[in-house]
Amino acid sequence: MKQNNKFILVIVISILIGSSFGFLISQKIAYSSEGRGENQNNLLANLSQNTNNIFNFKKLIPQWFKEETTSPTPTASPTPTTYSSEVEYEQKIIDVVEKSSNAVVSIIITKDVPIIEQYYTNPFEGIPPEIQQFFWPFFRFESPQIPQYRQKGTEKQEVGGGTGFIVSSDGLILTNKHVVSDKEAEYTVFLNNGEKYQAKILAQDPIDDIALIKIEANNLPVLTLGNSESIKLGQTVIAIGNALGEFRNTISLGVVSGLARSVTATDSSGNIETIDNVIQTDAAINFGNSGGPLINLKGEVIGINTAIASGAENIGFAIPINRAKKDIESYQSLGKIASPFIGIRYTIITPTLKEQKNLPVDYGALISSGNSNEPAVLSNSPAEKAGLKEGDIILEFDGKKINSTNSISSLIKNYKIGDKINLKVLRGQEELNLELILTERPEDIE
Repeated sequence: MKQNNKFILVIVISILIGSSFGFLISQKIAYSSEGRGENQNNLLANLSQNTNNIFNFKKLIPQWFKEETTSPTPTASPTPTTYSSEVEYEQKIIDVVEKSSNAVVSIIITKDVPIIEQYYTNPFEGIPPEIQQFFWPFFRFESPQIPQYRQKGTEKQEVGGGTGFIVSSDGLILTNKHVVSDKEAEYTVFLNNGEKYQAKILAQDPIDDIALIKIEANNLPVLTLGNSESIKLGQTVIAIGNALGEFRNTISLGVVSGLARSVTATDSSGNIETIDNVIQTDAAINFGNSGGPLINLKGEVIGINTAIASGAENIGFAIPINRAKKDIESYQSLGKIASPFIGIRYTIITPTLKEQKNLPVDYGALISSGNSNEPAVLSNSPAEKAGLKEGDIILEFDGKKINSTNSISSLIKNYKIGDKINLKVLRGQEELNLELILTERPEDIE
């Protein structure tokens, strides 16, 4: 059938072409016998119409007579410049990261480092030739070269890095104390847009691994500080930081995997510090992430990333943000970070310690002197004024039971100077209820 159709099509085309050329010849003859004026215009019009008919002969072919054709493949739409996830959970994470990243900064540590030069010396260089001959042939004095080292000036080098985040638009930044602990170093803050500023250290917490620094800038993006008291195990968290001091604004995702942990951390200088009541997370925290924010899906900071567990996979720790909020309030009101103070030395009672010392309870804080016979109750301290004595056992601190996960040092961080505290104390067989008022920790107390 298709062959017949094609044959008929050829015949139709031939007829159309032949009739058109015949018409053209007749028009040419008429044109020659008539004048130029109107006949010329008619000739051009007819010629144009017939030419269009020749080249638009497809319009004359019935629709059923046409061969079937396929539609061309549509051109792909360009990829949008912004990604929008169809998964609500994923989109929340993307939104939080986009909102928070510009308020997270990288802190680069630089310092004047000695330039060490290697050179060589001959230990026999000053021996006269006649003395050298005296020792011949037992020793050869053929200029042995012994390497030596000496300092040849200093040069400024990058010696470390950390992270911080902006908490006020005029350049106030929260970070870890151990990130900015070197008093001889200089600290440069890099914003997410590449701008850099010299940082000034404003204050350092005498107990917690928290510090406040400042850059001279305005109208900066800030992070919202959340409430670390409402954290739940299993909730999603995002860590942002300057991973390894090289990969700025690295994002890692995880959950809160533990609460109220106590860890002993060591920094790059070998300083050791015990940090109580911290948040544990499996969001990857690497060297250089210290001082960065741990953020919930509302975009609120709930912790300051501070330490990792060596030899483990994805076990990191963050200081609850409520402790940092108190430091900010203290600095804004007093011009420094002042910590509350009770004035005792104590040991947390465990079942083992109970058996060793034949104690009446297996929990609480036993007030006792230090290893170097330091006093158990410091003179003129809130504890002394409240009537506490060596050998007393503090069972509860403001209604909270004292044990290995609820030490006095971790609980006191949630209070401010001037707060009134109720203590339940066991003295011998007698339970006492004492009251004290927290004062500022003296600067000479370590």
